[in-house]
Amino acid sequence: MSKPVFAARVARLLVGLVLYGVAEGLMVLAHVGVGPWTVFATGLAERTGAGVGWLTNVIGIAVLLLWIPLRQRPGVGTVLNVLLVGTVIEATVDLLPAPEHLALRVPLFAAGLLLLAVASGVYIGAGLGPGPRDGLMTGLHARTGRPIWQCRGVVEVSVLGVGWLLGGDVGVGTVVFAFGIGPLVGVVLPRLDGSRAARPVVAPVGAR
Repeated sequence: MSKPVFAARVARLLVGLVLYGVAEGLMVLAHVGVGPWTVFATGLAERTGAGVGWLTNVIGIAVLLLWIPLRQRPGVGTVLNVLLVGTVIEATVDLLPAPEHLALRVPLFAAGLLLLAVASGVYIGAGLGPGPRDGLMTGLHARTGRPIWQCRGVVEVSVLGVGWLLGGDVGVGTVVFAFGIGPLVGVVLPRLDGSRAARPVVAPVGAR
């Protein structure tokens, strides 16, 4: 791979991860429910008082450590994912006001979800390594032989349950996220990377 091509892919990755963090931050501000991993982060935030973005980074590092027994190898994108997404979430939540009225919070969530799909298409198309949570799913699949959907289901239901018990942001938005993000990424990804148009899409699992 030539240096200009690699640099362009890194630039695309950075743009995608920043947009991903902004999207997650918007959904946190909407407070109508978030994806399973962010439910976990918001639950920890409720218990510890730490920022949800910083906790997202900590969770990403912890998940990355689980790659070791699964014999997964991180890429450039994996490391940048851990460092950037939570940091941008924290900045977004700190800088933007949280709307009080539901009439404003629902459109804010919808905007965040749509932006998340676009951001996913941008950073996945860079092809520089999966996020820590995506890598966990593929690693479990490789080690156990179970379908990815089963690995994903068990892990996401587990973190959602723990996050809910901790007081995380579970709501209608959580359900919309669960059923909506896959189809949205499936629509967006081929349009952002034509070479992937004929490939099946496995949606990212959120704040990767």
